[in-house]
Amino acid sequence: MTIEYDQLDPNAANFVPLTPLSFLQRTADIYPQREALVYNQRRYTWAQTRNRCTRIASSLAARGIGKNDTVSVLAFNTPEMFESHFSIPMAGAVLNTINTRLDAATVAYIIDHGESRVFICDRQLWPVLEKALQSCELEPEIIIIDDADAAEKPELPTDVAFSFYEDLVDRGDDTFEWLPPEDEWQALTLNYTSGTTGLPKGVVYHHRGSYLMTMGTVISWALPPHPRYLYTVPMFHCNGWGHAWTMTALAATVVCIRAFIPKLFFELADEHKITHFGGAPVILNMLANAPAEEQKVFDNTIYAMTAGAPPPAKVLESMARFNFDVMHVYGLTETYGHILHSAPQEDWYQQSIERQAELKARQGVRFSMTEAVDVIDPQSGEP
Repeated sequence: MTIEYDQLDPNAANFVPLTPLSFLQRTADIYPQREALVYNQRRYTWAQTRNRCTRIASSLAARGIGKNDTVSVLAFNTPEMFESHFSIPMAGAVLNTINTRLDAATVAYIIDHGESRVFICDRQLWPVLEKALQSCELEPEIIIIDDADAAEKPELPTDVAFSFYEDLVDRGDDTFEWLPPEDEWQALTLNYTSGTTGLPKGVVYHHRGSYLMTMGTVISWALPPHPRYLYTVPMFHCNGWGHAWTMTALAATVVCIRAFIPKLFFELADEHKITHFGGAPVILNMLANAPAEEQKVFDNTIYAMTAGAPPPAKVLESMARFNFDVMHVYGLTETYGHILHSAPQEDWYQQSIERQAELKARQGVRFSMTEAVDVIDPQSGEP
């Protein structure tokens, strides 16, 4: 045999580490003027979004932040939280999104356990961080998101040094040459479980896994180019189910919503012609039980992904009456989020809406990026 296949080593011409950061680069190159982010009166194109992310990355790098440094973010679903899914790893650092509902003691634990060097905090949540800083050992650099649309604006500290998020954007260098990871195994994000059985557990996502999660979501959710996505999934939850990267790959328009309110949901979905959204069954239940005058039956089908708990069949039935097509998925923080979904079969659609809802409430088959899955007896370890 003359061909030594095993000796054909990878090189720059035939191999590149997989990373979801490449989605932003491609989308901004091809659709620079397409609307990317919408948040109340703020609008950013994909070119502007890349510009802002690059500037933030350069500002972090200028502060000495680089490979494997942890940057924590305690914020709501605003453009800043979306941008952090790109800007922080563009500096080589690791994004650590923190649940906005946690108490100060748990936030302090995460700061120390995750070795946070920089902490980006929405001003409304400053009181939680302020208390956390009093008990944690580390002293991360503080950056404040000062959102004009925040419901509350507590006084900012006079005894703690901090910077404003927009100052990092303004002073950043939009010619900063960020580099993709050298290894696709490199850490991208650090997430923490809910801590239901003790202290929260840290879960590290690498660039390859998040890239594949994006591709699997596109395939299994049958996503089209340029969806219009309402970001109702908290971005601290499994990185918002990876949808920041998914929607970027598809050059979507992403509508940010700071807090979930059913009335606001229906208004935004109508105004922006939303095609997709995600949320736990409790979100769907809130929509189903909203006052009739706030609800709306949409002319176009809106595709929803739900996870976090088994959705009651009655709730799924209610969603169908709004013209929502709901895909029920299952996953864990430890699995990058969703890895299983309820895959409707052709004959399901011949059934009544009630029966369809019962079938869709079940779990589940593996996503296209999920290699294998099994149900194991926890006692015997056998299938």
